[in-house]
Amino acid sequence: MEKQLIISLGREFGSGGHIIAQQLAERYKIPLYDSNLLRDVAVEKELNAEKLQKYDENPKNVLFTRTVRGYSSSPEENIARMQFDYLKSKADAGESFVIVGRCAESVLKGNPNLISIFILGDMEQKIVRTMERNNISREKAQKLIEQQDKKRKTYHNHYSEGKWGDSRNYDLSINSSKLGLDETTRIIAEYIDSRRK
Repeated sequence: MEKQLIISLGREFGSGGHIIAQQLAERYKIPLYDSNLLRDVAVEKELNAEKLQKYDENPKNVLFTRTVRGYSSSPEENIARMQFDYLKSKADAGESFVIVGRCAESVLKGNPNLISIFILGDMEQKIVRTMERNNISREKAQKLIEQQDKKRKTYHNHYSEGKWGDSRNYDLSINSSKLGLDETTRIIAEYIDSRRK
């Protein structure tokens, strides 16, 4: 049996992190978990994935949340915890996978087969990528990037000790704007291969 490989990939919005995650999953022939993770959790728990989707990777609303005896009334927090538990069970079972977001570098910290990566990018390239992908104006693209990154940061920093995007919390942080997505993927794969020797 081949050695377990877990690649945790955090990313700035518009940095191409999801594409890089797909390329890594294809290269190592392992499953990719992103928004589909919630669907898998919903199937396992016999819940409606579509109804849960609006709470996925969202910070909890502290004004409308109570925690009593360790149980939270926040759907956002409960969904986050279900996903964290699901990831831990996959990792504990020895499965290999790529996971995008979901505080995975923190949730799975301590697993010797975890390699954590953060993808960032130059604002101009992120704007252009977001404009093309979403077919929106420059102004709307920049606003969307700022909103999504703020949301990701708030979510991550609520559940993790380390701060979102802080290079000290990842094995490797890399700017995808400098070399493009394919070359960035190649460099990350070289790092992973060297770590696994």
